[in-house]
This record gives sequence, structure tokens and C-alpha cells, in this order.
Amino acid sequence: MTDATTAIDLNVDLGEGFGRWSLADDAALLDLVSSANVACGFHAGDPSIMRRTCEAAAARGVRIGAHVAYRDLAGFGRRFVDATYDELRDDVLYQVGALAAFARAAGTEVTYVKPHGALYNTVVHHEEQARAVVDAAAEAGLALVGLPGSVVLALAGAGGVATVPEAFADRGYRPDGTLVPRREPGAVVTDPAEVAARVVRLAREGTVVAVDGTVVASPARSVCVHSDSPGALEILTAVRAALGAAGVAVVPAV
Repeated sequence: MTDATTAIDLNVDLGEGFGRWSLADDAALLDLVSSANVACGFHAGDPSIMRRTCEAAAARGVRIGAHVAYRDLAGFGRRFVDATYDELRDDVLYQVGALAAFARAAGTEVTYVKPHGALYNTVVHHEEQARAVVDAAAEAGLALVGLPGSVVLALAGAGGVATVPEAFADRGYRPDGTLVPRREPGAVVTDPAEVAARVVRLAREGTVVAVDGTVVASPARSVCVHSDSPGALEILTAVRAALGAAGVAVVPAV
């Protein structure tokens, strides 16, 4: 096993409830990660949840990222929206600004932007929408988290925006390095031991195995576990134990 890196950032999507409804045990998940992607109200979350999540992250020293999305609350941000450049840039900046206010009130700050759901997958290849996300991140002065090899990270790098290449612990990969759509077989990996082994491999070797067995290079500096994946808490607990046993430190990417 080669030592691609001895440290990795672990991020998780949090604050994805609404009103009295909650999706996951955010407090327990926060104890296991170094970065939290906080929903900003467009796909999930509301002002009170955003405040509580920022306060909980600040108390644990966990970095906060704006988990921005299409304006699609009913669809949980998993449906493509044909937004114009101006609309999407302003929607992203609006979400970032709202979260930044709550982070500041909690005595901390937002350090990065990470698109959610359909927006994340769209800006892998859609140049106009990718540019809108990049320009919003630039205007906010924040780093951008995205898929290695994506259009959005290429535009960000060319424009001087700090980038964080990301891998997914609990999602299936295609041979080209993109994610298997959620409606297809193999889209989600739920076995804690399997996920833990994948994360150690990502951290130490910089590779992930696709659904067809292809070994895909992934120069990730951050690894995501979705809070809505079945057994997310058990998965993250196994991941932290495996990284510790492999001598890989968990530290924020930004």
C-alpha cells in the first residue's frame, strides 16, 4: 500500500431537516467529521436548523461549508433546474450569505461551498451552470468542493478559486469517475466495513473501485459520507476507526 496521503478531510451533509422533521442524528455525526456541509434552505434546512447546526459545529471545531442547491425543496434538490447563469449565481450567493450570517453568530465562519444533489452532478459537465457556481464562490471568497476532473473545478482553478477535490465513501462510481445515478443498481454502498476500506484506500492510494471493477484514480482531499445513507452513523464510526488504524489523520481541507 502506497502513502498517497497521511491525512484526509471527512465531510458530511447536515442540517437537512425542515421544521419539526429531522433527517439524521446531526450531533452524533458531527463528532466524527472535520467538515460539515450545511443545507441552506433550498433543498432542505430552515433558519433555525441552520443556526443550531452552525452552533453545534462551532462547539466541536468542525469547519462549515455551504451546501448549496437548486431551488427544489419538494424534490430534495435532486432534480435538474434549467436556471440561467444570473439566476443560479445569485441563488448560490444568497444561500452562502444566509449561512454565513448564522456561522458568524455562532462565532465561526463558512470556509467553502459544496453543491448538492442534481446541481453537484450537473456542474461536472455543464459549463454555464458551473461558471455560475464558481463566480458565486469567488464573490463570497470561499473555496469550492467538487468532483475531480469536473468542469466546475477546472473553471475554479483557472479563476483563482481554491479547490478541494472530493470522493464519496458511500456512492458507487462509474469507470469514468462519475457517480452512478441513484436510481441505478450499485449507486449506494451501505456496508460499514466496505465503506471503511474504500476510504482508507482513497486516503492511502488515491483510488476507488468502480462498479465494473475498474480502478479509478481519485486525487481526493476530502471524502463525503451522506447523512441520509442507511446506517450513516455506523458507517462513519467504522470509517474513523479504520483511518485511525491505518495511521491516517482526519483534518479539515480548508
